[in-house]
Amino acid sequence: MPENTETYSLSEVRTNGTNGDLLDIRYDWDKIPVPSSLKEFEKRWSTRNNPLDYSGVWRFRELFPFAPENQIVTIGEGQTVLQQNDGVAKYAGINSGGLYLQYEGMNPSGSFKDNGMTAASTHARMVGAKFTACASTGNTSASLAIYGGITGLFQVLVFVGSGKIAYGKLSQALDYGAVTLQIDGDFDDALKQVRRVCDQAGIYLCNSVNPFRLEGQKSIMYRVLEGLGWEVPDWIVVPGGNLGNSSAFGKAFMELKELGLIDRIPRLAVINAAGASTLTRMYNDEGLRWNDGKPDQNLIAEYFRRMDEQDGRAGTLASAIEINRPVNLTKCLRALSVCDGVVRDVSDEEILDGKAQVGRHGFGCEPASGASVAGAKLLREQGIIAPSDRVVCILTGHQLKDPTVTVAYHSGDREALAKHGAVEPHFGNAPIRVDNDFDKIMEVIEQYSGE
Repeated sequence: MPENTETYSLSEVRTNGTNGDLLDIRYDWDKIPVPSSLKEFEKRWSTRNNPLDYSGVWRFRELFPFAPENQIVTIGEGQTVLQQNDGVAKYAGINSGGLYLQYEGMNPSGSFKDNGMTAASTHARMVGAKFTACASTGNTSASLAIYGGITGLFQVLVFVGSGKIAYGKLSQALDYGAVTLQIDGDFDDALKQVRRVCDQAGIYLCNSVNPFRLEGQKSIMYRVLEGLGWEVPDWIVVPGGNLGNSSAFGKAFMELKELGLIDRIPRLAVINAAGASTLTRMYNDEGLRWNDGKPDQNLIAEYFRRMDEQDGRAGTLASAIEINRPVNLTKCLRALSVCDGVVRDVSDEEILDGKAQVGRHGFGCEPASGASVAGAKLLREQGIIAPSDRVVCILTGHQLKDPTVTVAYHSGDREALAKHGAVEPHFGNAPIRVDNDFDKIMEVIEQYSGE
């Protein structure tokens, strides 16, 4: 438990306690009916004509019971796939049958964010919010915008950093009708401004500082367990970024264990881009820990003071995790404690190679998703993940979120890829230039057909 135990009403709109700490959702499970077994959720497979049972988030609503059913906002999120993938397993050095990809790109807006945004939108509806806002590297803005557009319950204001958002993601926010402000600066600057704006103007904030966002994101782990026949894997490997997913995953397993619905907790690996490695530096180099709810705030403050002094900025081609000030840092520390977790960095080259392997073996994913595969490979090489372990890698978003990076990688555009260090596209699949001549075209085709 955190040291600060202030409590607030569900009807209040706030993200922080009086001391500035982010708020967390805590249930009195003794007063709430919960399933005696996770298998009980299977009965909802036969009642999927009910929108709440169709949702891959709200069919588990007993595990985040904060909303009356008539207030829940859903657009059919959470129809995602857990796929066993032997091709990626071989690349990562894991035994056949041992590696799974949890593909969140099948959500309505194309990323995992919809799992949390349905919960935040629900709370926004509960408190009567008519205006919502977020800062975004792309996925959050797309998700909030689609919920605002489809439901018509609230207007959406989006803050993005200048040149810090993939066009595939920006196009969604524009298309779904959000008011989009593109400010000079990066995500950390945008988040700082949107938090101030929301506080001053009374706008409902939907970034992952909002604790209801993380409640919805717990459902990703419920679907992983569902895909494994309710068996617990050995490892969950997830990209870092703002650390909302890792925080939510740790909370999910902590609660499931508390409720007796699982008998053990998997290990958690949080994988950062080398150019956005705040958590790695603090956790591995500075020794920052959860410390039973009392993390060293002086250490955190000093780290960020030095970062400000040096004008430290995140830099990675994986724009979704290009974040130097992860707002869920302390909640992630709790997750690492609960899940006996580890933290690692991977380079842009390793991220894009991992992404290419995912694409070659069945799913297209955004660059940040490649961090989970690259991280699993690294941890296997370091002997931390065993070849016989059962490993789940989280794919956070769809390939078309950032097609520019994908095309640059496969076409061998090293200049475009070298923004934050050299990248050698080891698994590139460049288009073949051929003259507009039938015989020349046939020569190329015969090379590949074996004729």
